[in-house]
Amino acid sequence: MEDFVVVGSGCTGAMAAATLIEGGGGARVLMLDAGERDDRYAGILPSGDFVSVRTTDREQYRYFLGEDFEGVPWGKVGTGAQLTPPRRHLVRKVPELLPLESDSFFPLESLAYGGLGAGWGLGCCAYSDAELRAAGLPPEAMRAAYQWVADRIGISGERDDAAQYTIAHLERVLPPIEMDANAAHLHASYLRRRRRVHAAGFRMGRTALALLTRAVGERGAYAYRDMDFYDDRGQSAYRPWMTVDELRKRENFLYRNNVLVTRFEEMPDAVRVHGIDTAAGEAVSHVCRRLVLAPGVLGSARIVVRSFDRKPELPILCNPYCYLACIQPALLGAPARGRRVGFSQLSLFHDPTGSNFDVAMASIYSYRSLMLFRIVREAPIALSDAYPIMRYLAPALTLVGIHHPDARGGRRSLRLEPCAASPTADVLRADFSLSEDAERKLRDRERRFTRVMRSLGAYRIRRVDPGHGSSIHYAGTLPFDSGDSGDKPFTLRPGGRLSGSARVYVADGSGFRYLPAKGVTLSLMANARLTALSALRDA
Repeated sequence: MEDFVVVGSGCTGAMAAATLIEGGGGARVLMLDAGERDDRYAGILPSGDFVSVRTTDREQYRYFLGEDFEGVPWGKVGTGAQLTPPRRHLVRKVPELLPLESDSFFPLESLAYGGLGAGWGLGCCAYSDAELRAAGLPPEAMRAAYQWVADRIGISGERDDAAQYTIAHLERVLPPIEMDANAAHLHASYLRRRRRVHAAGFRMGRTALALLTRAVGERGAYAYRDMDFYDDRGQSAYRPWMTVDELRKRENFLYRNNVLVTRFEEMPDAVRVHGIDTAAGEAVSHVCRRLVLAPGVLGSARIVVRSFDRKPELPILCNPYCYLACIQPALLGAPARGRRVGFSQLSLFHDPTGSNFDVAMASIYSYRSLMLFRIVREAPIALSDAYPIMRYLAPALTLVGIHHPDARGGRRSLRLEPCAASPTADVLRADFSLSEDAERKLRDRERRFTRVMRSLGAYRIRRVDPGHGSSIHYAGTLPFDSGDSGDKPFTLRPGGRLSGSARVYVADGSGFRYLPAKGVTLSLMANARLTALSALRDA
C-alpha cells in the first residue's frame, strides 16, 4: 500500500507530488495518469528556427499541417484552435474517455503526460491578497507557496508598470525575453503615452513567463527559434512533465500511465482508487493511505460525484474570454524574417480603481509561426485573394486575448448523467451563461480595451468569441466551504481536504470561490503545494 496516490501529471499534480516527495520523510508516492505522449512527431521535428525550417525543410508539411492534415482547422474558431500537430496528443482520447455534452460550454481537457501544462502559454501572475481572500485562499501561505513554485519552474519578468499584477512579491526573477519588432513597437508607443493610458485605468508591462532566459541546470536559455507551438527543445519553457521526470528518478516515487481514475472508495484506514486501463480497457485499482486528486477541475468533479450515491449539480467558474485582432499600420509590409516570439510578450491590465481586484487582463501576441492558413480563412474574400493580403498584414498583426474575472452569476452547472456508450458509463453535461449585468460589463470593458489599443496605434479589425470555456481557465466545482462545520457535501475544507472525508484531498482549482482574470496556472501550482502540505500534516 502506498502512502499517497496523486492523480494527474499536470501542473497541480506535479507540484503536489514534488511536495509530498520532498517533505514526506520517505513516504511512497504513486502517480496515476493516462499519460498520452506525442509518439508521432517528436522524432522528426528539426532543431532549426522557424524561418530556416520554412526555407529548407522539404518535409515541413508533416509537422506544420500534420500527416493527416489534422493541423488544418475547419469550421468556427473554438477552444484549442492553436494546437499544432505535435501538440494534438494533448487532446487524444479525450472525446472517448472524458465525454462532455453542452451547447453553451466548450472546455479543453487533456489526458497527456503533463496535462494541459504540456501546452501551457507560460504566463505567470500572482494574485493580490484581495483576490486570494475572495478565492478562499490564505494570502500569507500562498505568498510562500508562490515563491517555492517560482524557484522550481523559473520565471522571467520585469519590474515595470505591470509587475504588481504579475511577479508582485516574487524574488529571484530572471530578466525578460527580448521583444520582437511587433511587441517593441507597441511597448514604445505605451511608454510615450503612459499618462493617458494610466488615466484610462490601464497598465501595460512585460508578460511574466515560466521561461528561462539563462540556463539553469539541464534546462537551457530561450533560443528565439519561434517554434514555441511545436516543441520544447532545450527545455527553457517549463512543462510539468519535467518535474515528473525528475521525481521518477527517486526510489519512493512510482508512475503508472494508461490509467484513467474513475472513482474512490474510502475505508477506515485507507482509500481504494478505481480506474480503467486505457490501453487494455480493463478495471484496475490501487490502495493508499491518502488520495490527492489533481486531474483538473472537471476531472475531479467526475471522480468525486461518481464516488457517492448522491449525484448533485456542481457549480463552475470560467474566465470569459475573447480576442481582438488588431493591426499596427506602421508595421504593414515589414520584412517577415526578423525575430519573432510565440509566447505573450506584453500584458495589459484594466484596474480603474487601483485596488488590484476585479482586474481584467489582456495577453498580447505577435503572429507568425502558427502560419497564415489559420487566419486566412477568416478573411471575407476568396482564399486566392486573401493570401497576399494576409502576407502584407501579418507583420502588423497583433492579437489581444482578453480575460475577465468570474464570480458566479447566471446559469452554470455540471451534472453527471448515465450514458451506456461511454467507457465510464456516464457523460458530463454542462450549462454556462452569464447574467445580463455581467455581459454588459464585459462589453464595456472590451470597448475600453479597444480604445486604449487604438490610442497606442493598434487598430481592431475583428473581435472573435470562441465561446465559454475557451479561456481554458476553470475552477470552483468543489468550492471551499465558507462555514465552520467543514462537512457540507461536495465542498473542500481549508487545506483542500474533501468535506466529509478523512483521506481525500483535491489539489487543483476545484476549491476556488472566485477566479481572477490573471493567468491562473501559477496560483494553481501554489495551491497544490498547500494542499500537499496539508495532506502531509494530516498523515
